[in-house]
Amino acid sequence: MIIGIAGTDGAGKGAVVEFLKSEGYTHYSVRSLIVAEIEKRELEINRPHMKLVGNAMRQEHGGAVMVKTANETAQLAGVTDFVIESIRAVEEVGLLQELGGALLSVDADSKVRYQRIHNRGSSTDQITFEQFVEQEVAESTSTNTSEQNKVAVMRLADHTILNDGTVEELHAKVEQWLRTL
Repeated sequence: MIIGIAGTDGAGKGAVVEFLKSEGYTHYSVRSLIVAEIEKRELEINRPHMKLVGNAMRQEHGGAVMVKTANETAQLAGVTDFVIESIRAVEEVGLLQELGGALLSVDADSKVRYQRIHNRGSSTDQITFEQFVEQEVAESTSTNTSEQNKVAVMRLADHTILNDGTVEELHAKVEQWLRTL
């Protein structure tokens, strides 16, 4: 089974991935693909470059390049159950569905999410709440289906989990959703 994870920043996508890994899923990270390309281009790893390079990769190699790359990597490794984190473009959803995968969306209150990203300490997350909101708006919509559009992607999800509680509550919600697949 292929599972794509979409959602807002700090909503708990990583926590969902950790749970799925404990259930035997292999993890493929879109962020890792983009960071590798940023490094190849000798750019600073930051949020604006993540968006710019991710969209450039989609433009250069097709809007579903992240899902395509993860699927090809899984096939070469003989992996059948895997999770792709984080789906951000409508064309990625289309390929995920063509491959028989399911899309899970994760969301939470913006103040809760900001506190989470601030606490995790990533270099791209050391920003003010106002910057967090600005970045979210910039990444949330696009008329180009190969660019980041979190709002449209989350609307296409097979299921959405609201993650304003504990990690244990999140895991229980994911486990319940898995039983429906």
